[in-house]
Amino acid sequence: MQSRTIHFHPIGVIHSPHTELVKAPIQPVFSKGIKGTIELYPEFQPGLKDLEGFSHIYLLYYFNQAKEVKLQVVPFLDSETRGLFATRAPHRPNKIGMSLVRLIGIQNNILQIEDVDMLDQTPLLDIKPYIQRYDYRTETRSGWHKAVPDDVAMTVGSRKMTLNDLKTSKINKEQRTK
Repeated sequence: MQSRTIHFHPIGVIHSPHTELVKAPIQPVFSKGIKGTIELYPEFQPGLKDLEGFSHIYLLYYFNQAKEVKLQVVPFLDSETRGLFATRAPHRPNKIGMSLVRLIGIQNNILQIEDVDMLDQTPLLDIKPYIQRYDYRTETRSGWHKAVPDDVAMTVGSRKMTLNDLKTSKINKEQRTK
């Protein structure tokens, strides 16, 4: 019988301007232009060879501030309880996060990145290049997300308003126009 224990060790640290969970964007698409850096531990620097040829990279990281596992959550963009695996909520059994960010440059063991949504001091587990030939899909389904209007996703996803605040604002606006 195989062991059910897996050990991961960080390969570096992600630095970002996001210091408070409640203010951080919920996905990289909502953090356009926000810059950060990755401080790769020096022993992993040889692994950066040829990475500068890629415009985007996937970052796999540890949700070190997620306190509890919740197999059902109410996502930011919805008011209905959903299964954890149908969301990108951080309350995961293994606390692993993934973001697609823009790679701006590499100097020694420091990577300059953009479209950063993770918190400052997030432990980095791995880096993988985005390869359009393999990663781009034209025929996709987005489950319950399909029902979320783009303007709601942008407003709530960037943490400009909560979903409840947005609903209240729309109700108030409708009442004012009557």
